[in-house]
Amino acid sequence: MKGVILAGGRGTRLQPLTEITNKHLLPVGREPMIWHPVRQLVGARITDILVVTSTHHMGAIVNSLGSGRRFGCQFTYRVQEEAGGIAHGLALARHFAAGEPIVVMLGDNVFEHAIAPFVDAFRVQERGARVLLKQVGDPERYGVAALDERTILAIEEKPQSPRSNFAVVGCYAYDREVFKVIDGIQPSARGELEITAVNNRYIERGELQYSIVEGRWTDAGTFESLREANALLLEIDNKIKP
Repeated sequence: MKGVILAGGRGTRLQPLTEITNKHLLPVGREPMIWHPVRQLVGARITDILVVTSTHHMGAIVNSLGSGRRFGCQFTYRVQEEAGGIAHGLALARHFAAGEPIVVMLGDNVFEHAIAPFVDAFRVQERGARVLLKQVGDPERYGVAALDERTILAIEEKPQSPRSNFAVVGCYAYDREVFKVIDGIQPSARGELEITAVNNRYIERGELQYSIVEGRWTDAGTFESLREANALLLEIDNKIKP
């Protein structure tokens, strides 16, 4: 199993901070933001990791992460030259994955607890995909899962009238078929390949399972959520809870 960290984009909601550095290098707690998903993947026994980022500040990302030796892993790097959506960035991992299942993390997502149980649950799946859900107070900001007692019925991207308060957060696991799925989706109204479209295809195939986030979670894409991520990781000294 391989890991992918998506750390592209211009971070416009965090300007002017992101005029001089990549969003994923901003500090959260005592470390650069991107170190957190690295530590999460390594803690889940995933040590072959692709980092996808934009042309802006690519060198700074490489300078921070290096080869991976300090983290106990090995990095490969790819450049996403245009902002084409999460699924567009993920498509750049096709050759890196080399037919193996992958766990994908968005570089600005911070979890209080380890994602290892989620990854272990995916390891025992025979096929398909798995997503992580978290109850949130503002589900209209996210992809929202409509649930019955056991399965996800559908995922709606940033709905005006959410069918639940369970948001799909930035950690996904996919089998080798994901790149064929990406090939079969169309750009959204905003011209991007949406990860929600990928997940809904797996729902149509009856192959999407889910886990629930334990403890606190936040993205760090706004000043408010960056402050929350900082407070969370400072409190636990950047040590991920089991």
